[in-house]
Amino acid sequence: MSQDTFFERFDAVIQSPKRVVLACHVNPDGDAIGSVLAMSEFLRAKGHETKMVVPNDFPDFLHWMQGSQDFLIFEQNGEACKEAIAAAEVIMMLDFNNLARSGILHNEIGKTRCPRILIDHHRDADLSQFYCSYSDACVSSASEIVAEIILHYGKSHFTESIATNLMVGIMTDTGSFAHSMYHPRTFELCSLLVERSMPYTLIHQLVYDTMSENRLRLLGHSINNRMEVLDEFSTAIIALNKSDLERFDYHTGDTEGVVNFPLSMKKIKMSVLVTERQDQIRLSFRSKGSFSVHELAQKHFKGGGHTNAAGGTLTCSFDEALIQLKAVLPEYKDLLSKAE
Repeated sequence: MSQDTFFERFDAVIQSPKRVVLACHVNPDGDAIGSVLAMSEFLRAKGHETKMVVPNDFPDFLHWMQGSQDFLIFEQNGEACKEAIAAAEVIMMLDFNNLARSGILHNEIGKTRCPRILIDHHRDADLSQFYCSYSDACVSSASEIVAEIILHYGKSHFTESIATNLMVGIMTDTGSFAHSMYHPRTFELCSLLVERSMPYTLIHQLVYDTMSENRLRLLGHSINNRMEVLDEFSTAIIALNKSDLERFDYHTGDTEGVVNFPLSMKKIKMSVLVTERQDQIRLSFRSKGSFSVHELAQKHFKGGGHTNAAGGTLTCSFDEALIQLKAVLPEYKDLLSKAE
């Protein structure tokens, strides 16, 4: 859908006050939370009633963000989420393009017949199910797209809290501007946001310098005791089972960023974090240069994402998951060796 068509339809939706539900993906990250918070505040300023719903809780290091206390968390208050979704006149999906990624919200959103609006930056979106969509896989984050949408109506709409929440989204989805930087426009938008946000150094500190002792010790354990380097495939795997997580009193978000550390080695082209959860094995992939972890995750692990950052899941034992992961590496040996 062209941007002109998107704004034509988006304008039609927001012309009169409506009940809008904003939803993001399971295991929300900084981009999901930041984009939803910013869009919700923008819509409220336009006279709309908004409800923000998430499948499960988000990391503690995002709870300082203005408006975060207003999220309805399905795992904690399912009935309130169901009521909000059922009463919605518009459903807005941010930072995901597949209902399956909304976890336990899937069935509730699937029942609705109101217009759905997509704001996303992941690949392979099925746009046919949306009234209008702003979907661009060559953009750093959903927060960057929200910034463009709000800017369309004038930069005066960038309040301090909107600008701050969008900066969190862009900053975290680019690894502090280390990847997913596809064009200079990202920096241009950030310059506008930084003018209006709280000081950038404070934002960075609130997100990255709030580790608990257990989280920091889990990071050390992950690298020292659970990292396996496979030189033949230019790959490093960090595998954390339930016992590892329990030992360090795991909380949501404690493994955030762990997958990035092996990429600091010159010889490593792909890093994989494998974590054992209650009902599934989660895999987080990161890569350098031209090697697409999106293609690998989509083909073998029911996932996907971006060229250099993707995720996937398996429903098997922890040991079997590692066997399956290592079994696919020979298929990508040449691509990994040539990745620049």
